[in-house]
Amino acid sequence: MKLKFYGAAGEVTGSNHILEGDGVSIMIDCGFFQGVKVCDDKNNDKFPYNPAAIDAVFVTHAHLDHVGRIPKLMNEGFKGKIYSTPPTREIAKLMLEDTLRVIAREAKVDGHEPLYREDAVEKAFVHWEAIPYDKEIVFKDDLRVRFRDAGHILGSAMIEMTHNGKKLIFSGDLGNSPSPLMPDTALLSDVDFLVMEAVYGDRVHENLLERANRLKEVIEETVARGGVLMIPAFSIERTQDLLFELNEMVEGKKIPEIPVFVDSPLAIKVTKVFEESKAYFNKEIQDTIRGGDDIFKFPKLRFTERSQDSIAIKDVPNPKIIIAGSGMSNGGRIMHHERNYLSDPKSTLLFVGYQAVGTMGRALQEGMKSVRIFDEDVLVRAKIVTIQGYSAHKDMNALLEFVTAVGDSVKKIFVVHAEMGAGLFFAQRVRDYLGIDTRVPKSGDVVEIDF
Repeated sequence: MKLKFYGAAGEVTGSNHILEGDGVSIMIDCGFFQGVKVCDDKNNDKFPYNPAAIDAVFVTHAHLDHVGRIPKLMNEGFKGKIYSTPPTREIAKLMLEDTLRVIAREAKVDGHEPLYREDAVEKAFVHWEAIPYDKEIVFKDDLRVRFRDAGHILGSAMIEMTHNGKKLIFSGDLGNSPSPLMPDTALLSDVDFLVMEAVYGDRVHENLLERANRLKEVIEETVARGGVLMIPAFSIERTQDLLFELNEMVEGKKIPEIPVFVDSPLAIKVTKVFEESKAYFNKEIQDTIRGGDDIFKFPKLRFTERSQDSIAIKDVPNPKIIIAGSGMSNGGRIMHHERNYLSDPKSTLLFVGYQAVGTMGRALQEGMKSVRIFDEDVLVRAKIVTIQGYSAHKDMNALLEFVTAVGDSVKKIFVVHAEMGAGLFFAQRVRDYLGIDTRVPKSGDVVEIDF
């Protein structure tokens, strides 16, 4: 069979891989390229394959760099089934509906047709079937596919394929286990081929205790200065992790009670999906909820869904905490707050997630002293802080442990979802430590495997 890499190959975003052969063609993910303008152009490019020839799409999770181009796939002729876990389907629907507004607005500004419209999103969900973890889907020639828990975000999955007595795994994004909310990444065995992410293949995160202590320190320092703590946060998982930890800190009186705003309509909707999906949490959290604790609610927390409520945050006296999208400061309500407070030396901008090359978040993280927001030059005087431990991805050491656990049987590893430097670094580590044939494919590469 052939493995074809069309996205997230030599880069982090744009997840899109195909397994083809023996009369079947299975796609894994079809996501947005995110970051610099060239990525916008890449999203508009015609697919380099025939979507009508794809039998099925398996979706690892609901982040836009894994689902964002699925409606475009429908427009270009895909007629097969789309499969994911139930939470992924629910959250992906929210994500894609939210994206419609963004791409319509951008198309109007740039004077071109939108990438896709509402009808393509609706059509995708007619084809989209939710299946639980571990249920097998069987294709011709006895190719069997099932989801295994990746521990990344709610409903996230690794795709396990078996064929001719061999096993192929597409890791999707691997969770930073142990997670406050999610179960640990499922244990695998007898894996022959592994297509795995390595976003953080060249760096190490803080652990859970370290990250909680760092968050507490950042809050206390910002409160002492009388400033605003701005947190650009992804709507899925990151916002809910933060709410859970803030809930523990406030109820445990570890930090002062100050106003906390979740200023993202999408994050608010996603949080409701989390509240309705308790069976997907880890056992400890399920026990906590059964004990009567509402893990996403605490004093002075406000969800500001309406735009007028978002605007009114400016009138609330400091200190305060604002959690808003987008997570890379390249759109969304966080940009309004950054325009208001980045020039304030009392305030703090806290990054708790990956910042893609070319985004404003990455520029700020790397020390940019002035940024342009809504045609206005804003001086950066606020303190800029990054806490890597909030990543929902495994770090360098955890990735190597993941490979080590299945290393006895693995014949080849293909490293994806990583900037080229991080991917090459991690691939070399695997070769050095475990002696496994490990490669970093580039976009457009086609590799034959004995599967």
